[in-house]
Amino acid sequence: MKAIRLVANKLYPLTSISQQIELFANEMLMSVSTVDHKADSNGDGSDPALQKDSGSEKSSEEGPSFSISNPLQSSTSGSKSPFSIAEGQRRISLYFALCTKKHSLFGQIFVVYSGASEAVQQAIHQQIHMLVRTIGSSSELLEIISNPHSGSEKLLIQVLQTLTEGIVPSLQLITTIRNLYETKVKDVELLIMILPFLSKDEVLLLFPHVVNTPLDKFQCALLRILQGSTHSGPVLTPTEALIAIHRIDPEREGIPLKKVTDACNACFEQREIFTQQVLAKVLNQLVEQIPLPLLFMRTVLQAIGAFPSLVDFIMEILSRLVSKQIWKYPKLWVGFVKCALLTRPQSFGVLLQLPPAQLENALGRTPALRAPLVAHASQAHIKSSLPRSVLTVLGIESDAQVSSQAPPNQSQTGDIDNSDKEAGTEKSRDSSVVS
Repeated sequence: MKAIRLVANKLYPLTSISQQIELFANEMLMSVSTVDHKADSNGDGSDPALQKDSGSEKSSEEGPSFSISNPLQSSTSGSKSPFSIAEGQRRISLYFALCTKKHSLFGQIFVVYSGASEAVQQAIHQQIHMLVRTIGSSSELLEIISNPHSGSEKLLIQVLQTLTEGIVPSLQLITTIRNLYETKVKDVELLIMILPFLSKDEVLLLFPHVVNTPLDKFQCALLRILQGSTHSGPVLTPTEALIAIHRIDPEREGIPLKKVTDACNACFEQREIFTQQVLAKVLNQLVEQIPLPLLFMRTVLQAIGAFPSLVDFIMEILSRLVSKQIWKYPKLWVGFVKCALLTRPQSFGVLLQLPPAQLENALGRTPALRAPLVAHASQAHIKSSLPRSVLTVLGIESDAQVSSQAPPNQSQTGDIDNSDKEAGTEKSRDSSVVS
């Protein structure tokens, strides 16, 4: 490595030999991409770049003489077998060192990576971190990154992760990454890198793409969103994140429903973040949305399962759903009835708020509710407050009883009113006579 540093720091800046050094470094770099796939031109398994006469490449210009093969020749391997990681690192080291001096050389690394063996790719991965940290977000590097070589996506991800870790990335770098995702590399890891540095509106716009990823990547993205950056703090609160998940329309966004439900499940698994108070805020806001979110009742059921002490609050939510005619949403209505069954007997008061037809439908769906609900409604102080139509659905009163106790019809009422009027007239007449 001392020889590499000597060449890069002392000899490469010399214009008289810089081109020769660069050509040799490039040959060494390219050798790791070709030797594994085809026989070399010498036919004996040796590397042509290392067979050059050390005295045949001297510069004709003034300046110190330099043999382009000397720095690495002592450790040359002539084996035909694929390179080991160590051999790959040896062959790419000089080129990597030159990249720190001339950033435009970096693009060739992507080209070589795409055609290299797995061992050589590992060698590149092991050395690329330090190289990128040294170069930083230079304009030349960003230009190279904006048009990556096909097959080098994995290396590109590592380069960008290195550029964004532990620092606030520049606006130019953020723009480059977003353009990459939108035009060339549809890998959500690109978005995950910059999520902590975007505005709330930008993150909400990208959120469906984040949800539509493998679960482990979503969990990583969610954590970065909730933590944010040390510079600006969290991008979204837990409440905002869970609401954003519910606002995704799977059909419109082209996202599998399971992806959305998995995202919800991931939130419920982190109870130290998505607390009882957070869930109460989420449900309180979601219940006012028009139309109600598709997964609303599923989340209500999960909330009561995770935090049983929320039952009284959930009853308030169910009561509000009755006023919103929840039965007009068939999928949500199924969840409503299931929730009523799960939370009995607390849910009996809510069930008795339902119109007779919907109450009968609910009892038909869940026969297990009927007997305890009838027993509850038969209590004198409750029975007296219920409409006869509801009592009929419950079987507490029969249709015959309702008919016999029905108020007089309109004609009868009219006759009674007329009789009262006539009686009043007679009384007034008597009074006038007396007077």
